[in-house]
Amino acid sequence: MESLQAGSDVLFVLLGAILVLFMHSGFAFLEVGTVREKNQVNALVKIFSDFAVCTVAYFFIGYPLAYGIDFFASASELSINNGYELVKFFFLLTFAAAIPAIVSGGIAERARFYPQIVASIVIVALVYPFFEGIVWNGNFGFQSWLESLTGFGFHDFAGSIVVHGMGGWIAFGAVILLGARVGRYSRDGGASGNFAPSSIPFLALGAWILTVGWFGFNVMSAQSVEGISGLVAMNSLMAMAGGAIAALFVGRADPGFLHNGPLAGLVAVCAGSDIMHPMGSLVVGAVAGALFVITFTLAQNRWKIDDVLGVWPLHGLCGAWGGIAAGIFGSEALGGLGGVSLLSQVIGTAAGIVVAVIGGFVVYGVLKATVGIRLTEEEEFNGADLSIHKISSTSR
Repeated sequence: MESLQAGSDVLFVLLGAILVLFMHSGFAFLEVGTVREKNQVNALVKIFSDFAVCTVAYFFIGYPLAYGIDFFASASELSINNGYELVKFFFLLTFAAAIPAIVSGGIAERARFYPQIVASIVIVALVYPFFEGIVWNGNFGFQSWLESLTGFGFHDFAGSIVVHGMGGWIAFGAVILLGARVGRYSRDGGASGNFAPSSIPFLALGAWILTVGWFGFNVMSAQSVEGISGLVAMNSLMAMAGGAIAALFVGRADPGFLHNGPLAGLVAVCAGSDIMHPMGSLVVGAVAGALFVITFTLAQNRWKIDDVLGVWPLHGLCGAWGGIAAGIFGSEALGGLGGVSLLSQVIGTAAGIVVAVIGGFVVYGVLKATVGIRLTEEEEFNGADLSIHKISSTSR
């Protein structure tokens, strides 16, 4: 029976890993549909390349740093419990590799290809696992300190802050250091209309793939068949719907906003999807959908932050809202299961933002000062990376 249970858990987590791996194609198509046509090849190449190098970086450095486990044991030792630890690594790798995929959307169309690869390696090997281990493995006593202070640790079931918040706030630093795309803003500060999404169908395809895969992201975060909860699935569904409806109305039926609305809701519900009431999740998703539309518009048009896919509003701000919302709507007073403290959620959310912002500015700041992270004006005018397009054209 123990072997059967272990096999079931391995299959469960493996299916979750496959679903979240599939989400990376969603990141790719969301970016492909948003950037200009001349940069579509670059977007596709970046996402797959990032995932490959992140696999190696997380295997040798990131995962051992976060969980104190390495893979230098014999194959027989690694196969204990049907190789559960191996598929757990695969599952958590797909989370880790989402960070560079998120950043990619923010810095699209003007970032150099190979410096971004280096940044992805450093982020997944060091920056992300540092905070991941603090929250999900109790490293450095942070969770114990919160429990002694408030009675409860920081609750982030599926990564509103650990994954999405980290990705969005790291991207914020990268976007600021890169600056706006050439021609994005006129001399008087107005936004150019020549940067509209190149393909709404591709954008919509990416959003749908991400939405479907997200149920693996959230539900399979239980990491065992015994821990699976229909509440997580229902809360994810309600937050998705709330985000879509809010974005539909606040964004005045703009297709770009509409297809990002459900993603905003899903980002926000990750943290408390296992403890909130479905009606609470609907509200959390709706607030996130509206928050994305409003802050994306402000960032692009008023604050002149050229975040191409709006990953800072979507993942950074909606992720922060999700971390705090878990402390509000997870409480028993609002129909949740309890076991969570609003103060802990605020502190944990703030800690994640601080780590991500420092990490983003340090990693991209060092690269900017040493090898450079910005394309030349000629390269930017002709395509995000001329070498990528040359490779593409010769392969045909």
